[in-house]
Amino acid sequence: MDPVTRGPAGTSDVVVVGGGAAGLSLANRLVGTGVATVTVVEPPDGPARPAERTWCYWDQGGDDLDEAVTATWPLLRVHGPDGSPLTVDPAPSRYRMVRSTAFERLVHARLEGAPGGRLLRATADTVRDVPGGAEVRCTTPGGRTLTLRSRYVFDSRPLPALPPARTQLLQHFRGWFVRTRAGRFDPAVADLMDFRVPQPRHGLAFGYVLPLAPDRALVEYTEFSRTPLTTPQYEAALGHYARAVLRLGEFTVDSAEQGVIPMTDARFPRRTGASVFRIGTAGGATRPATGYTFAAVQRHSRAIADALRDGRATVPRPHGRRALAMDAVLLRALDTGRIDGPAFFTGLFRRTPPQRLLRFLDGATSVREEWGIGLRTPVGPMLRTALEVPFLPRRTHPAPGTRESPP
Repeated sequence: MDPVTRGPAGTSDVVVVGGGAAGLSLANRLVGTGVATVTVVEPPDGPARPAERTWCYWDQGGDDLDEAVTATWPLLRVHGPDGSPLTVDPAPSRYRMVRSTAFERLVHARLEGAPGGRLLRATADTVRDVPGGAEVRCTTPGGRTLTLRSRYVFDSRPLPALPPARTQLLQHFRGWFVRTRAGRFDPAVADLMDFRVPQPRHGLAFGYVLPLAPDRALVEYTEFSRTPLTTPQYEAALGHYARAVLRLGEFTVDSAEQGVIPMTDARFPRRTGASVFRIGTAGGATRPATGYTFAAVQRHSRAIADALRDGRATVPRPHGRRALAMDAVLLRALDTGRIDGPAFFTGLFRRTPPQRLLRFLDGATSVREEWGIGLRTPVGPMLRTALEVPFLPRRTHPAPGTRESPP
């Protein structure tokens, strides 16, 4: 990748296609460091723009996203299948929530205030290589055609179909932002996985609770399985979780969110041309075994900015090969039913020091640490699966609409 250089008026060093978590995170990093001039192409208002979304990640705080953070939690909790709670303190890390509207407002303001920043509301029609860089052809809300030229294009739009995979599950969910009549939540504790819900015949299910105040929280029902539910099915599962498990008493639902995230060992193309790159879920940033994307997007954005600054040849991978190999084994073990999902994830939290576990989930542990974690999992089923996975064929799976959000 050649170092970026300033082009003529009306061009940018970089065009970012898509204004979701990945696109805006990269633009934020590039204008914040002054590495490149940036044009972000976002869909105009209308059906092409997604509804407000929630993104969560763990961080030690003090990053440049503090203004967009809605809430933080110093403690994490898991409820095992038997109902027993396990609370861990991952200090100095905290779990953080970012709402897409606040994130967009923050990055849009930074783009407006940066000499090399630009936000364009238009529909990106085509992206292709041209001599000396790449171009994006767009249609404005008024129907006018624009052609943007740049040294590089980073495209975050969803793929029309997922690449072939050996294993593909879906993380699908629906959440309610609830308001209770009495205080029912502890604002210091985020419930990451609550397995006190009926388990599906295939895959696993859990509740997810992010308190915003003693009487307000995001309450979600999530499944890892092959096919999504219907909205009435999610509503029934959420109602059971809120009333029978959490026993919230009288409450109202202020708003809802729903989504599907691919959990797949597919090989995502990071480069689709000499000067065109994929980022976000389309570029493989979603962690296959957990569905977490936002933290990986931040790391990947930093790595891309460093590569542009230093003139390195390629954009690095969002996740390391070793982490992806471990995820492929876990996905297969879950999909075949060789391991009990609720017991597996509860055991990870129960037997692994919190900071090490978070590093493991982020793909930042050493081989020695991973070996120690592996010995505390069902060794026989995992070993059998590890020996099987390299010989499995990759095949095409259905690709439902995807979006980034917490698991």
